[in-house]
Amino acid sequence: MKKALVFFWLIFLFSVIGYLFWYNDLIYRLPTPIPKDYKSVETGSLIVNDALNNKHGKPIFLHFFNPDCPCSRFNIKHFQSLVKEYGNRVDFRVVVLSPKTFTQESIQNKFDLQIPILFDKALATACGVYSTPQAVLLDQAQHLYYRGNYNTTRYCTDEKTSFAKIALKGLLQKQTDLVFGSAALKSYGCTLPDCK
Repeated sequence: MKKALVFFWLIFLFSVIGYLFWYNDLIYRLPTPIPKDYKSVETGSLIVNDALNNKHGKPIFLHFFNPDCPCSRFNIKHFQSLVKEYGNRVDFRVVVLSPKTFTQESIQNKFDLQIPILFDKALATACGVYSTPQAVLLDQAQHLYYRGNYNTTRYCTDEKTSFAKIALKGLLQKQTDLVFGSAALKSYGCTLPDCK
C-alpha cells in the first residue's frame, strides 16, 4: 500500500511539472498581446532620442532586454555572438526594460556584455517595441531598418530564421528590398514593463 501511494504521488508530481513546462512553452509560443495604446512605427522612420548619441556614424543595434524575462535569457548567447561578429561595424547597445532597478555594471557583469547599457523606456515607444526580447536596427542616419524577433526558435539556433542576423547582413550590404514575414515582425516574449 505504501509503495502504491508513493508511486501515485510521484506520478502526480511529474504530471504537474510536465503540465507547467507545457503551459510555459505554449505561452511563449503565442504572440505578445498588442497594448491598447500601441502606436506602430514604420520601417524607415527617423528615431530621435538623446540616449542614442550616434557619434561613430555606424548603424545602431538596440537589444531590448528584461533580465527577468525567460525569453530574454534564452537568447543572450545568441546576442553575444552577434556582438562578437559585428561589433566592429555596428554600435550595439542594450536597453533594459524592467520595473526593477539595475545598474549598468550589474547587467554588464551578469551577462558578460561590455557594451553600453541604457535604461531609457522612451526608446521602446520610439521604436515600437512592446515586448522583450526585441531587436531594433537603425541605419547610420538613425532610420528604422528592422524591428522584430531574433529567431523562431527559443534558443536562436535556426540559422534560416535568424532574423536579427539577416537584418544586420542586409543593412551592411545596403539591401533596401529586404522583406520579413510575420514570424519575424510579430512580438513574442514578455510584455512590458511587468514581464508577464
